[in-house]
Amino acid sequence: MALKATIYKAMVNVADLDRNKFLDSNLTLARHPSETQERMMLRLLAWIKYADERLQFTRGLSAEEEPEVWQRNDHLGIDLWIELGLPEERRVKKACSQSAEVALFTYNSRAAQIWWQQNQNKLSQFKNLSIWYLDDEQLAKLSEFGTRSMNLQATIQDGAIWLSDAENNVEIHFTAWLRHS
Repeated sequence: MALKATIYKAMVNVADLDRNKFLDSNLTLARHPSETQERMMLRLLAWIKYADERLQFTRGLSAEEEPEVWQRNDHLGIDLWIELGLPEERRVKKACSQSAEVALFTYNSRAAQIWWQQNQNKLSQFKNLSIWYLDDEQLAKLSEFGTRSMNLQATIQDGAIWLSDAENNVEIHFTAWLRHS
């Protein structure tokens, strides 16, 4: 018998002062049985960083052909492809060829550092790719927000994300390993 995904609901209020974008959204996240709490919360944080009415979670780990999150346009093209983890260059190349903009969120300090050393030169050629790194300490703090029913407020200013709920608050800073031009 296959395990089913666990459903999480998030009411998210985003005030992105860097992009002058303000948004209230009710989101549903399906956590795949093999997905960790940290990874699911990083998916949510990636959504918050690029918050938009058209930004959607995909089938994620259940669909190899799709990113974790994407923003499609009226012509079914992909404006933004959001990926998590440490993908092979082939997958990044595919994302960059199919989307106007690609954002990759890396984590897992030791593995990510090694992956970046091995792939930095190859990935730097993609002009529509941004790579964001979140260290283990910040990821652990982010994970504390993960409950089946979340009510989150996020303020983004000068690249920092202040995230809070009724009990927790944290300031998160991604390290930009690569920013698209």
